[in-house]
Amino acid sequence: MTSLGHDVVGIDVDEEKIRLLSAGEPPFFEPGLPELLDTAMKTGRLTFTTDISAAAASSIHFIAVGTPQMEDSHAANVSYVHSAVESLMPHVRAGHLIVGKSTVPVGTAAQLAIRIRAIEPKATLLWNPEFLREGFAIEDTLMPDRLVYGVPPGAEGERATKLLDSVYAKALSLEVPRIVTDYATSELVKVSANAFLATKISFINAMAEIAEVTGADVTQLADAIGHDKRIGRAFLNSGLGFGGGCLPKDIRAFRARAEELGAGTSVAFLSEVDAINLRRRTKMVSLTEEVLGGSVTGKRVAILGLAFKPNSDDIRDSPALHVANQLHAAGAHVVATDPAAVETARKRFPEFDYAKSVQDATRDADAVLVLTEWSEYRFLLPDALPGVAQRVILDGRNCLDRDLWMEAGWLYRSLGRPSTKSET
Repeated sequence: MTSLGHDVVGIDVDEEKIRLLSAGEPPFFEPGLPELLDTAMKTGRLTFTTDISAAAASSIHFIAVGTPQMEDSHAANVSYVHSAVESLMPHVRAGHLIVGKSTVPVGTAAQLAIRIRAIEPKATLLWNPEFLREGFAIEDTLMPDRLVYGVPPGAEGERATKLLDSVYAKALSLEVPRIVTDYATSELVKVSANAFLATKISFINAMAEIAEVTGADVTQLADAIGHDKRIGRAFLNSGLGFGGGCLPKDIRAFRARAEELGAGTSVAFLSEVDAINLRRRTKMVSLTEEVLGGSVTGKRVAILGLAFKPNSDDIRDSPALHVANQLHAAGAHVVATDPAAVETARKRFPEFDYAKSVQDATRDADAVLVLTEWSEYRFLLPDALPGVAQRVILDGRNCLDRDLWMEAGWLYRSLGRPSTKSET
C-alpha cells in the first residue's frame, strides 16, 4: 500500500513482529518482501506499532487478522476479527471505512456491520477478501486477478465503493476486474474458491489412487485431461496434496458453517476431499516403509522440503512435516532440510535432525524423500548426492525427471506413477 502512494500504519498485538518490522525485517519468508519493505520504510510513509490509537490518524482501516480452526470443532474462530473491530472502534469516526480482509464464515460481516453502526452510525464496513498466494503475495497485491467488494446497499455502499476504488486506483487503471456485491457473496467468494481448488487437487489424487492399482501414470493422465479447456492443467499435479493455513481449515470451516445453516448436504463432498488429501500423506509413509523392506526403524531418511509449498517458510498443516513426523514416530532417523523453513520447523519439531544443505541431509541416507517442490529440488541431479547409503528416492510431488534418476541407477518411486519405465 505504501508503494502505491498511501500513508500506512501497521498495527499488531505481537510485539516481536512489530519490533522486526520496525527494524525493516520481515517476520516471515516471502520472495521480494525484504526489498519492498526496505523501499517503503525509506519513504517515511510506513510505520508499525502495537498502539491501536495510532489508527485514529487513518480514515480507511483494514482488518487482516487470522481465523484459525477452532480447537474443539471444524468451525472458524472469528474471535480475533471481533476483537480487532472492538479495539478499533474507539478510534473510528464518521465517514471512516472499515475493510475486512479476513476469511470468515458467511454472515460474519453482517454481524460486524450491526456492531459498527451501533458505535459509529456513519462509519461503513466493506468486505474485500484477499486472494494472495504465498510465494506470490506481492504480485497478487499490486496486480490482483480480481477485486471483490462486499458493500451495504444504497448510497452508503456507493460511497464505500468510491473510497476503496481510490485505494486500488492503480490496479483499476490497468482494468483489473472489479465485482461489487453484497456481504454474503463476498464472504462466499473466498471459501468457495478454496473449496474448488481443494476439490481439483483431491480429484487428481483420487485418480492417482486408481493409477496405483492399475499401472496407469497419473502425470500423463493429468496432461491429457488438462488439454480440455473446460478442465485446464492448473492444480492437477498429483502428490502429497494441499496444506497450509488456508485450504484445509477453510474447507472444514465451510462445511461447519453450511451445517449451521441447514445446508450441510450441499458441501458434504468436501469431507471426502479432505479425506483424500490426508490419505496421500499416509500413502507416502507406507511407500517409504515398502521400499525399505517393510520397516523404517533405524533407517536414516532424508527429507527435502518442510514448508507446505515452495517459496514459503509456512509449515502450517504441511504435508511434508506430517510425513516426516509419522516416519519419526515409526522409528526412522529423520534428517530434514528446506531452503526457508528449517527454523520454523525446528521450533515445532525439535526432535528431528536438521541440515543446512541437501548434501548434509542425504549423507548416509537409506532413502531420500522430496516432499516440497522447491526449484533446487526439482532440478536436482543424481550425481549431486554421492554420499547416500542407498540410492532410493521417493518423489512426493512428481516433480523429478523419473527417467534421469532411474538411468542413474536409483530406485525411483512416486505417487500415482509406475515404478519402472517398462510399465508406462
